Amino acid sequence: MRTKALTIHGRTFTWGLRTYIMGILNITPDSFSGDGVLKPGIDPEKSELNLGAVIQKARYFVDNGADIIDVGGESTRPGSQLVSAEVEIERVIPVIEALASSVDAIISIDTYKAEVADAALQRGAHMVNDVWSFHADPQLAGVVAKHHVPVVLMHNRSSWAHAEIKERLGGRYIGIPYENLLEDVKRELLESVALAHEAGIPDQDIILDPGIGFGKSVEQNLELVERLIEIRNLGFPVLLGPSRKSFIGYTLNLPPDQRLEGTAAAVAIGITRGADIVRVHDFPFMTRVIKMADAIVRREAGGKAS
Repeated sequence: MRTKALTIHGRTFTWGLRTYIMGILNITPDSFSGDGVLKPGIDPEKSELNLGAVIQKARYFVDNGADIIDVGGESTRPGSQLVSAEVEIERVIPVIEALASSVDAIISIDTYKAEVADAALQRGAHMVNDVWSFHADPQLAGVVAKHHVPVVLMHNRSSWAHAEIKERLGGRYIGIPYENLLEDVKRELLESVALAHEAGIPDQDIILDPGIGFGKSVEQNLELVERLIEIRNLGFPVLLGPSRKSFIGYTLNLPPDQRLEGTAAAVAIGITRGADIVRVHDFPFMTRVIKMADAIVRREAGGKAS
């Protein structure tokens, strides 16, 4: 049975009423989309943070419709530099502490590391966004359960051995084998749900993400967006994150800074296919796209993006 609502830090998310918006705040020097807020230094682990600019950006997101701010301290693009939990904590904790005291939004920590999530949740984060669905760090499930917070479980088959990187268009995945794309994605997401259950995480605290761009070819990403309703039919709210990703770039032959219209198309189609949350960069443009899509799709629910 699909859960109807989720309360996070006193704020209720009523699934099906409207599409909720997650704004992306990359506390990195090497984001694929070029929006990372760290200034690269000679040592990539010693990059400089302008905290005032970060807070200003987050407030702009919220003023233009963001319900959730997703804070990440490690890039997940193909070929990106891995960082230690210690470095990730140094990057994100000052931001989370500042957001918790100055921004009226739910704060999500985008990490697959238990140590990072635990620190973030202690300092003001309200939920966890795990791109590896408890498979990279099995201890993360226990951290989520201990703090009684929601978690986004994302499907991921990323493998650098299958990554192809082009200077203008960025990285994409090719040749990762699937027997049946949708059935494999659904099965592996439910395996992560089982891990959540084993740790004591209830269904109402679970959100699923099909993992657009993570270990899928361009064509497979297009298919996942078009068939997103099959993920929603698993019974959990669904997060969709197509913003500026390479499947758009390779489809339109455009670099990340020219993928606005392609992202808008993917977001709108995703909403018609049942997305409950969309994760985006571009405010207020995407807020308007979401509001219009909701006006068309969710008329009976009486919902609209605000």
